[in-house]
Amino acid sequence: MPDCVEAFTDGACKGNPGPGGWGVLLRWGEVEQELHGGERATTNNRMELMAVIAAFESLKQASRIRVTTDSQYVKRGVGEWMPRWKRNGWLTADRKPVKNRDLWERLDLALGQHEVSWRWVKGHAGHAENERADRLANQGVPSLGGR
Repeated sequence: MPDCVEAFTDGACKGNPGPGGWGVLLRWGEVEQELHGGERATTNNRMELMAVIAAFESLKQASRIRVTTDSQYVKRGVGEWMPRWKRNGWLTADRKPVKNRDLWERLDLALGQHEVSWRWVKGHAGHAENERADRLANQGVPSLGGR
């Protein structure tokens, strides 16, 4: 069995803000699990964050996990911005409150027990697993019945 979980994540929003959804494809060897959910009033960035949070929170034990996302916001947030935000009391370099702080803190907590690597892919460019995550995110959009 492989020793690494793969997570392919995506968020979607119909209007920004508006109803939104998140989707996750988890893969461990030949085993796959699909997750999705959504909110009636949200933003695309919140749904991108929720997809990654859902991936981590679905794991039952500390794991090696490779996250593939099409969100520069999430990838750069974790890799570049979050350490500085935490040092600055969750304030930006402009001394303004970090947007979506509740989700960034939740993600920070979820990251703690895992060994994580990040991979960015261009969205809507034919990456099969990213396209599946996008379909799951759209299924999670409330009041539109998915698509």
